[in-house]
Amino acid sequence: MRKVIVQKFGGTSVADTEKIKNVAKTVIKEKENGNDVVVVVSAMGHTTDYLVKMAKDLSPNPSGREMDMLLSTGEGVSIALLAMAIQAQGYDAVSFNAMQIGIMTENVHSKARIVDIKTDKLKKNLQEGKIIVVAGFQGVTEDGEITTLGRGGSDTSAVALAAALNADRCDIYTDVEGVYTTDPRIVPKATRLNEISYEEMLELAHAGANVLHPRSVETAKQFNVPLRVRSSFKTDNLGTLILGVDKMEIYKPVTGVAADLSQARIVVCDVPDVPGQAAKLFGNLAKEHISVDMIIQSYARKVSNTNDIAFTIDSADLDKTIATLNNMKKDLNCGDIQVNDNIAKVSIVGAGMIDRPGIASTMFETLAELGVNIKMISTSEIKISCLVDKDDAHKALKALHKVFELEGDETAIVKGDLPNV
Repeated sequence: MRKVIVQKFGGTSVADTEKIKNVAKTVIKEKENGNDVVVVVSAMGHTTDYLVKMAKDLSPNPSGREMDMLLSTGEGVSIALLAMAIQAQGYDAVSFNAMQIGIMTENVHSKARIVDIKTDKLKKNLQEGKIIVVAGFQGVTEDGEITTLGRGGSDTSAVALAAALNADRCDIYTDVEGVYTTDPRIVPKATRLNEISYEEMLELAHAGANVLHPRSVETAKQFNVPLRVRSSFKTDNLGTLILGVDKMEIYKPVTGVAADLSQARIVVCDVPDVPGQAAKLFGNLAKEHISVDMIIQSYARKVSNTNDIAFTIDSADLDKTIATLNNMKKDLNCGDIQVNDNIAKVSIVGAGMIDRPGIASTMFETLAELGVNIKMISTSEIKISCLVDKDDAHKALKALHKVFELEGDETAIVKGDLPNV
């Protein structure tokens, strides 16, 4: 039985016709290895940004439905052009959008989740020997509404297709040669990792590493999809393999360092210290599909019997969050709502942290020596995150990368812009 390989190429990889021709060669090479190939592509270059700008020029607050209708058109151009490029080199190829295949999602605009993928058409075309080119980033609801999957949506599309087809591997082609110990644009001596666990990659993705979106890693882990991050420009380089932590040899407590500058901190002040307030607060945010990251609740004040609840969100959700909180302010019977979007989250991640004392203290001492003030802290078994001023993020990242001995001997080469979604 022939192997199925899913390949994903981001916007910079298909930014113009010459790059599309190069992608076609990479796809054909995999086909010539005797494999069935499904390719997922993003919109060309900065097409999505251009479409967003046009929408905002026409309306300051365009509807989610119409934005999905607009943004989903970008991938339609990419898949048709790539299919043509493959055909021009003598191979049979066919392009499909999400509706044609049946990439089914929940009925949520701009950040929908995939709930099912119909595989009949995919399998039929693979059996006929065709290379299949699929539009990433998009889906369709049961009642035929077009949806998009949000940031990193093409990665998620590719991994979900690999899971649905029981593919032997999913290759994510991007602007860097794999997963690095930190962002090589900030730390040129960042080290490329030969392998990393699903758990570590997931924490790094949540912490701000832009190589893969967290949802794609979650899907790969859930369905045990072998995942490899590779360079679009050095296709002979095998990049970084992402696998289960139980299959790894762990040599260092910290695998990587990340900084997320797209965070905002909200403090809801003087919340009455009675049961149900936190559930009410975060329940309403969840209904608006607003994801919350770090959460701290202060001790109750004895005189007023109130406390403060602080949490962080993605800055893209800031306006919606403020509007939601203002609408429920009377119901919560709370005080002021304070906002700070001049902050960043700096994190260290490593499966080797488990039962290894001194990691947190080393991180905190390093930041203290730099004069970096820590505003919030959150931890998991394999991650420690600190909220700091945005201006301090990069120097904190560099210092932590050095103190945990993650620097390599070679300078990383980065082509294009990250994130590549």
